[in-house]
Amino acid sequence: MTQAPLLDIRKLFVPLPGGADRPYAVEDLSLTLSKGEILCIVGETGSGKSLTAMATMGLLPTNLPRPRGEVLFENRNLLTLPTAERRRMAGSRLAMVFQEPVAVLNPIYRVGAQVSEVFRQHTKLGAGEIRARVIDLFREVRLPNPEEILRAYPHQLSGGQCQRVMIATALALDPALLIADEPTTALDVTTQAQILKLMLDLRERHGTGILFITHDFGVVAEIADRVAVMRHGRLVEVGAAAQVLNRPEADYTKQLLDAVPRLQPRASRTGLGAPVLSARGIAKIFKGRTFFGAGREVKAVDDVDIAIARGETVGLVGESGSGKSTLAQCVIRLTEPDKGDVTIAGGRFTGLSGAALRHARRRVQIVFQDPYTALDPRQAVGAAIAEGPMIHGLARDEAKARARELLEAVGLDRAAAERYPHEFSGGQRQRICIARALAVEPELLIADESVSALDVSVQAQILDLLARMQERLQFGMLFITHDLRVASRICDRIAVMRHGRIVEEGEPVRLFTNPQEPYTRELLATVPGADWQAPRASGGERSAP
Repeated sequence: MTQAPLLDIRKLFVPLPGGADRPYAVEDLSLTLSKGEILCIVGETGSGKSLTAMATMGLLPTNLPRPRGEVLFENRNLLTLPTAERRRMAGSRLAMVFQEPVAVLNPIYRVGAQVSEVFRQHTKLGAGEIRARVIDLFREVRLPNPEEILRAYPHQLSGGQCQRVMIATALALDPALLIADEPTTALDVTTQAQILKLMLDLRERHGTGILFITHDFGVVAEIADRVAVMRHGRLVEVGAAAQVLNRPEADYTKQLLDAVPRLQPRASRTGLGAPVLSARGIAKIFKGRTFFGAGREVKAVDDVDIAIARGETVGLVGESGSGKSTLAQCVIRLTEPDKGDVTIAGGRFTGLSGAALRHARRRVQIVFQDPYTALDPRQAVGAAIAEGPMIHGLARDEAKARARELLEAVGLDRAAAERYPHEFSGGQRQRICIARALAVEPELLIADESVSALDVSVQAQILDLLARMQERLQFGMLFITHDLRVASRICDRIAVMRHGRIVEEGEPVRLFTNPQEPYTRELLATVPGADWQAPRASGGERSAP
């Protein structure tokens, strides 16, 4: 007899409020998930992936109308269960891991106490038993020194460690269904590989059914049994992973796969201009205390030299905590380095203050990872773009005209200048952030994980945009990323950082085909989906995942 699905979504409709761009966020969706199966849902931002998960968990925003259809879990319709019963099930039988663990974890409570709360709410275990169970969970998700991390606050842990705490919370009561919504998007490749292995281990050890939402097809190739492709709230294609990844039927699926960055290193460009960045001997030490109160020092950046020429893109790669972002912040002096000298476009940047520093900062701008928090929600985007040039002396009318020209240059309509950030998608906001950074005509642009949170099609558009704008304006670019596939596509040179130092540097062709350092080889070995993409890159058929 055929076993009933663990999760059976039947004709699910999630309506949107009046005035939205379409009537339904999720429309007529039917999907099944079996026990011990990993189903990956992929699609662009706005495709309805996350709202499908929220409807399943009963976490839809209160401003949305009530969903219609059936979400059957263990043969019970979750959409019609009383609230109290649904909450009990959400803690014990089904659980969810969110994309941003730092935003979900409470900053004022120790992480051990937050995981313990699950047991206090749903079991009658004593304090000692709960502590032992939490330590066991921390070991299971491969957290180092679990007894010590038990007493840590979220801000004292890395992003990967916070994500493991979230996974431990989700696994506390051994749920039958785990929903993971972009759990590896912001993680470096080594941490990402560890989280994916953990997911596979869960499936093997506990028979957990996993609904895994992602925009990274490399991740899909690593773990998926089946793949569902969504677009504008509707199911476009569903099938076995090998079928969807290697022989897709829908045109939209083919477009998504064509946009996936591949590990295809290019040779450095020649004929570059004069140096726009020369940083020598940069060092930054952070002082603090361990969880037990002992003093400690962390060498975030340890005697680093880096140089970039006009028109050149230098990539900075490495796992979380390697010092990439701290180095960039020292260059732009968002963080003051303890020692070292920085010269930008021939002018000394170190030691400046007041009006001299403000004037020099026109030569360097930065695009951050999260476009949602980088823009003031109360300021029209045209005013945000014009603000920098006006601060540096450009007349208001000229600054507004430049803002409209830049909006057009980054692929948006000039009329968008009068709109506010909430009226744009994530990819459009990142285009606005790029326009704002380029408004003061910098000599050096720093892109700090500027595409890591974007889906593959938008990511490809932003990378092409950066390349076009660089060709047009000839700025140098420091491109920080944890995605080696992205780095291989856009960078002329790549510097690999570990423990605050640059351990290897070179052209992508040499670095990726003949890495000298064991750490570089380790990074390359953990690129998700590399085996799937390798045959495709050489012109043959891809192997099945």
